[in-house]
Amino acid sequence: MAAEFSAHHRRLAQQKREAITTAATELFLDRGYDGTSLARIAEAAGVSKSTLFKQFPTKAALFEAIVTESWQRDTGNTAARPETGDLRAGLTTVGRRYADLVGRPGMTALFRIVIAELPRFPELGQMQFQFGKLPYFSSVQNYLESEHEAGNADVPDAASAANQFLGMIANYVLWPRMLLTDWNPTASDIHDAVEQAVQTMLARYAPTRQRGSKLER
Repeated sequence: MAAEFSAHHRRLAQQKREAITTAATELFLDRGYDGTSLARIAEAAGVSKSTLFKQFPTKAALFEAIVTESWQRDTGNTAARPETGDLRAGLTTVGRRYADLVGRPGMTALFRIVIAELPRFPELGQMQFQFGKLPYFSSVQNYLESEHEAGNADVPDAASAANQFLGMIANYVLWPRMLLTDWNPTASDIHDAVEQAVQTMLARYAPTRQRGSKLER
């Protein structure tokens, strides 16, 4: 009974946390970071101010949580790298995860908030990079390094390769959405964009002895 009671309270706390971060994201977009108070967020989320302050004592702490959770909320576990041994399969997995992540409306909203507020609050950009982009980027870099060390890829500069790969995907999935309100590629379009990025990576980074056979598949 005690365990069920504890689990129930954890679920309630998580529901309130999600309500708070959702309300905060919407208000930051509508009123700006500076123009949104924690009290207004609590009201919009339907929670008491004491509940909000208990989880997020400052607006900066709340924004940091939004960034961290946004970058972790994808269809797979970003912390679990694909197994080494098949560069094509691994890149496809990584690429589709990234496309799903940056293609969410919530991610677009997060980037818009940061870009709009960056001149007055540069720390928001630092949070976006430190707690969002960098950990995700590092996971892809580490995967490519592991393939290189295993002899399954020729990637002397994994950081540069990770930047190229994620950039190709973001340039199709994310950045047009920042400017074009009607940009809504189909799942098939996105999969094709990922496949083209994978093909480019294989042409550049597969071991010389494997490039021909892999590109012929």
